[in-house]
Amino acid sequence: MKRGLDIFGATIGLIILAPLLFAIAVAGRLSSGSPVLFRQTRIGLRGRPFTLLKFRTMRDGVRADGAMPPDSERLTRLGKLLRCTSLDELPELWNVLVGDMSLVGPRPLLVEYLPLYSLDQARRHEVRPGITGWAQVNGRNAIAWEQKFAFDVWYVDHWSMWLDMKILGLSILRVLSAQGITQPGHATADKFRGSTR
Repeated sequence: MKRGLDIFGATIGLIILAPLLFAIAVAGRLSSGSPVLFRQTRIGLRGRPFTLLKFRTMRDGVRADGAMPPDSERLTRLGKLLRCTSLDELPELWNVLVGDMSLVGPRPLLVEYLPLYSLDQARRHEVRPGITGWAQVNGRNAIAWEQKFAFDVWYVDHWSMWLDMKILGLSILRVLSAQGITQPGHATADKFRGSTR
């Protein structure tokens, strides 16, 4: 049932939002050049990698000394708007449609985090990752990594269609209020460096 609703929701979303997706793609092309989509390998169901799609929000390039500028310098004006409204996440509807993701589930994270999880934290991969999730409606990037993972595992243990509907509704409220977009002291969020427990 969950997969069926994912397919239905992603299909309807892509159809209804097609004009908006096109407008963002054009704006991104004019603002930052090509490509307009950001592709990155993330970890999905049962620890399998897949290619995540998002609208690009940062400029490419390095400094004269060869160092990568911090996110705060690379983030474009359009990128800030897309992140603030979560519109950069819309291409993930395609990931949902093809089965890489779900509408609701733990957020898919970087491959490099895999060996850093505790056994309990790794349980977040027992379900498909989501565009939004229990951690996103309970603090998003404003909470510590260990709290995020605790929320993820709680979701795995308590999943229900009612919970998914509740998370989707709360996600809309969080987007409208622009809460938890960044971690204090960071343009986005600091990297996970391993469990302290």
